[in-house]
Amino acid sequence: MEFDSKLINDAVASFSKLPSIGKKTALRLVLHILKQENSLAEDLASSLVKLKEGVKYCTTCHMAGDSEDCFCKSSYLDPSIICVVEDIQDVIAIKNTGHYSGFFHVLGGIISPINGIGPDDLKISSLLRRVKESGSEIKEVIMALPATMEGDTTTFYIAKKLQGVDVKVSSIARGVPVGSELEYTDEITLGRSIMNRVNYSVQ
Repeated sequence: MEFDSKLINDAVASFSKLPSIGKKTALRLVLHILKQENSLAEDLASSLVKLKEGVKYCTTCHMAGDSEDCFCKSSYLDPSIICVVEDIQDVIAIKNTGHYSGFFHVLGGIISPINGIGPDDLKISSLLRRVKESGSEIKEVIMALPATMEGDTTTFYIAKKLQGVDVKVSSIARGVPVGSELEYTDEITLGRSIMNRVNYSVQ
């Protein structure tokens, strides 16, 4: 599916680098933009540049926002619980359930040796430091990671690292289908999984 136009081909190649965007979808997007006023392309390009340059990451929970002072500094949250998630979209999914009122910690991925991702590539050390330096304020760490081999490996690694620390480690109930991603799980199922979480034990 090559065009005589290098500009179109380059644009399609760029769009197709995005997740879940294949060559056909990328082509539809490119052709749609071509049919619109120049202002659409200008606004899109401007928004993307501002996004990359302006978004900040919280130094505590690693959530993205307009400043480093994110909602994890809010006094209305329960400071005794931290929910550990793979990525930012999982925070949004869990918040939307309305069944969780504690803090979050975004790892930025999960341990995956086959993809060359180890513990040092994730925000695990800052999580361990956050828990240990809280004194007795943090009483529970909820592992809300994908029900996959990589997710289980990450949960086991963190639980092992927290052994000896006076904190309860739990994982969301398996109402979340095995092999699924949290962002695609319906809010009712995800909410029940949070509410019916189980203790996580390292064997």
